Amino acid sequence: MNRYIRQIQLKNIGVEGQKKLKTSKVLVVGVGGLGSAVIPYLVSSGIGVVGIIDGDKVQLSNLPRQVIFSESDIGFSKVDMAYNSLKNNNKECKIIKFNEFLDKRNSLKIFKKFDIIVDATDSIEMRYLINDTCLKINIPFVYGAIYRFQGQVSTFNYKNGPTYRCLYSNQSRLVENCEEAGVTGSTVGLIGMLQLNEVMKIILNIGDVLSGRVLIYNTLNSKQEIIRFKKLNYKALSDIRIKEDLISFEEAKKQDDVIILDVRENYELPIISLNKIINIPLSQISNKVNLLKKNKNLVLFCQSGKRSKIALDLLKKNNFLNIKLMKDTASEIFRKLNT
Repeated sequence: MNRYIRQIQLKNIGVEGQKKLKTSKVLVVGVGGLGSAVIPYLVSSGIGVVGIIDGDKVQLSNLPRQVIFSESDIGFSKVDMAYNSLKNNNKECKIIKFNEFLDKRNSLKIFKKFDIIVDATDSIEMRYLINDTCLKINIPFVYGAIYRFQGQVSTFNYKNGPTYRCLYSNQSRLVENCEEAGVTGSTVGLIGMLQLNEVMKIILNIGDVLSGRVLIYNTLNSKQEIIRFKKLNYKALSDIRIKEDLISFEEAKKQDDVIILDVRENYELPIISLNKIINIPLSQISNKVNLLKKNKNLVLFCQSGKRSKIALDLLKKNNFLNIKLMKDTASEIFRKLNT
């Protein structure tokens, strides 16, 4: 009681809520930046069983954002070092470690041991695997993703709600991960805390869980947006094309009736000037969708392809039909215009 007194004092938690935490089992997939933010608070908050799975080893470049590790951990297993760091934090919490990478062979066997899955990876393929495995055994998973100074959080398959495939039915495998695009510790820490908050709401059955909604947060300007999405017929998803309709910059530039939409933030470089190109950042599209004509052909681009895919899905949900994704990134377009 003394350990959890500050939580128990909250009317929405109380003793009964603390008991719910005690009997809950949460698995965190990935012990990287997001995992380092989520796992310590899961353990300290009174979750009964916390599972951690990762087959990677600690590297020097991990330390600025993966604060669960120290310099002496470099070269050793992430799950082993995380366990050593937290095993004395709360002896009432059982930490189960899986020193392996999640894959199709082990996902179902491992997931069956838990009530909630937290996606702390930076792999699109892994998210589809997490999503599909959770669907098979009907448990929710809390999603978090980072792209530079922007993060996303949502909860999928909550009470038979929308899944990851309902939001990203055919997401490109070519988007940059944190290793390629870069990231700050403050961004992963913030998004990890929002994921933790989702876990607590699910277990305690309080607040509004981000089911059917994805929260997008920009750490540079502290602006956030919530995009709503609906559940799709899961059986019909297999009929959806694997690749979105793509077009090159050269092809788009030749067309007379096309608008090329840059969904990067206004401050991002390189600056691209062309009559056919307009800039509406992804974070503002929901509010400015009325500026676009639905009968126009739209071609979307950003710096890596990830945000343009999100924008495409958003515009389709607003009944825009003539949309394509640019094959070229912003840097490639800039180079072609200046050579």
